[in-house]
Amino acid sequence: MRVVSLLPSATEILTALGVDPVGISHSCDYPPSVTDRPTVTSTVIDYEGRSSRAIDDQMQSIDGAVYDVRAELLESLDPDLVVTQATCDVCAVDSAAVHDAVERRDVDAEILTLDPHSFSDVLDDLRRVGAAVGREAEAERVRSQADERVDAVRRAVEGRERPRTAVLDWTDPPIRGGHWVRDLIRLAGGDPSFQPDGPSTPLRWARLRDYDPQRLLVAPCGFSTSRAAEAAAELATKPGWAELSAVRSGDVFAVDGNALVNRPGPRLVDSLEAFARCLHPEAVPADGDDWVRPVRLGRAPP
Repeated sequence: MRVVSLLPSATEILTALGVDPVGISHSCDYPPSVTDRPTVTSTVIDYEGRSSRAIDDQMQSIDGAVYDVRAELLESLDPDLVVTQATCDVCAVDSAAVHDAVERRDVDAEILTLDPHSFSDVLDDLRRVGAAVGREAEAERVRSQADERVDAVRRAVEGRERPRTAVLDWTDPPIRGGHWVRDLIRLAGGDPSFQPDGPSTPLRWARLRDYDPQRLLVAPCGFSTSRAAEAAAELATKPGWAELSAVRSGDVFAVDGNALVNRPGPRLVDSLEAFARCLHPEAVPADGDDWVRPVRLGRAPP
């Protein structure tokens, strides 16, 4: 089957099931073996070397679509299936643009739209994609392995005190991570009450300061660990930063929001394990990866 994947998480699901897409999105970078495929989408946003504020300003200034589908290339790839998403029009091309491109070019392909909003939705998508590509057995195997790892985390943190936890998926302006983030915190043994029960939402800094998190995880969408650490450093200029419980105890973490937290695919289980290491390091010790980095920042200026 010839499959085009228009979002990174779908590419990761497909490859986990043994399906190599013939075309990918401009954001698909894992596994590395897919990066030589034709890219069927593009964006007008320039992320390289720009601060969180500069990227947000770009996003707000755009009048029209943030992402484009290269319809002529899509047609030439002659796919049987196109996998897209409807969860977030800021993160990837949305399903409406894909349907339009398929119809304009009269591409004879099925369109599978993924729309996960919870951790269980993400795991269920393994089966949905597996059924669409005729890899049901492989999907059950990957799902079973994921369930085992989730159960291992649950057992490790069971009965422990749940620290107040805040996860930001953007820093300027501050945005609380939504959708599956609340589930990840709960499963990792934290108090998820600060996160929205729905999409990611902007907040005033005073709201986070009043919540006074005991663990603060900074995981900007699309940022590597090192860029997340830079974004976290920007927060240190905020009033009341030095008084936050997480800052005082040294429990501020930069997390790879590109590879993990904001990508609803198989590696969301890695995100869960990373969260658990931040929240309960005595129960879930570090394993040497570079996805999480403690952020040691001095006191903010008065």
